Amino acid sequence: MAQKLRSWAKLVKDFKIVIDNGRFHSVCVDLPPELGTDKGPTALELCVMSYAGCFATIFALMAKKTRVAIKDLEVEVEAIKSDDVGTITEANLNIIVKTDASEETVQRLFKLTVDNCPVGKLFERANVKISYNIKKEQ
Repeated sequence: MAQKLRSWAKLVKDFKIVIDNGRFHSVCVDLPPELGTDKGPTALELCVMSYAGCFATIFALMAKKTRVAIKDLEVEVEAIKSDDVGTITEANLNIIVKTDASEETVQRLFKLTVDNCPVGKLFERANVKISYNIKKEQ
């Protein structure tokens, strides 16, 4: 079944824009001080932030569904914006998972996450070169 997602953007001043999802959640995007007022991330930075947030959310969800206890989870996304292309061409994810689960279990959660992360799928379909570094800690 398809789900409709909605978003509205409203110019506040200069390049400061408030974006709302219609569920009472808003975020402000802006441009860096050279052009804007730096009151929020750029839209492209928000895209990278969304990837980190989505990956962490789906990993935690997969852990819950498979009854794997995780003590802590950190996901860092470093994206490369190519001047030639004008957008993101590479994304490198560094994932740190604190758990008592086996390495095999962590790898299974990782695969489930990659297969089910909707923002990750957008990056894949945009032909972004994605690399992962996952580290398990006790």
